[in-house]
Amino acid sequence: MEENLLVSASPHITSKASTTNIMLDVIIALVPSMVASVVIFGFRAFVIIVDTVFVSVLAEYISRKVMKRENTVYDLSAVVTGILLALNLPVGINPIYAAVGSIAAIVVVKQMFGGIGNNFVNPALTARIILLSSFPTAMTTWAAPFWYKSGTVDAVTCATPLALRNNGETVAIKDLFFGTTGGCLGETCALAILIGFVYLIVRRVISPIIPLSYVGTVAVMSLLFGTDVLFEILSGGLLLGAVFMATDYTTSPINAKGRAVFAVGCGILTYLIRNYANLPEGVSFSILIMNILVPLIERATSPHPFGEKESKNAKV
Repeated sequence: MEENLLVSASPHITSKASTTNIMLDVIIALVPSMVASVVIFGFRAFVIIVDTVFVSVLAEYISRKVMKRENTVYDLSAVVTGILLALNLPVGINPIYAAVGSIAAIVVVKQMFGGIGNNFVNPALTARIILLSSFPTAMTTWAAPFWYKSGTVDAVTCATPLALRNNGETVAIKDLFFGTTGGCLGETCALAILIGFVYLIVRRVISPIIPLSYVGTVAVMSLLFGTDVLFEILSGGLLLGAVFMATDYTTSPINAKGRAVFAVGCGILTYLIRNYANLPEGVSFSILIMNILVPLIERATSPHPFGEKESKNAKV
């Protein structure tokens, strides 16, 4: 008896990976950064993380109910958004402000555009920029590392490495690597971020193209313009953004060439904003700008199907 061949649309290769499994791997990769933030900035860092995660999950659950859509709260994407938002906030921020950021990330940026897979910009980064615009003082007041050991109730403030550099002061590379500097919860400890990066690569959750191209572009720009390469790489939110936010599946290109173009654009913008704009840091704005340009990048870099001839009148 002859077997009938079934012809169907692609894809023809399936994977056992699910959204929940991928998000769980991202959460595991973020654990070193979360632990480092609590060690460096104290129990208040844990409170901020719990706050943003709880509000993000609650906002997703309620918004899906109100919109009468299938609830996706169990896919853990809201948890990842909450953690990433927390790691992009200073430890001294009012938890109410952090909650507002969580609602903006989930309801405005994610659910109003259709939920996971439909948002065109990174929810956590967009929420950070909203908070930065709404509460600039709270978002730019940085606690000194290990301030909680001083015995004071209020956090002892300090400047970030990029702000110190702009004032002509230096920061030891060792402090940048281990995170004993001022900054957002998850951006200071390069070691913790690199551990998460290795885990994601081993688990094949992300491709190394975007992180390496992003960081490599900043390194090349540093060499060309005569700034300290290691300082540019280890300071600010470059590593956190390159590993965990620029690699977001929904808001980054699908094909390898497009990813490289996207990452190079992020790197150029980050360096220019840091060194020539009126802002000490440019990672959030750079990734957000490139997120918006992703459809154009994909249109210009998408490979043509085998045997297809490009029309002379085709518009890019």
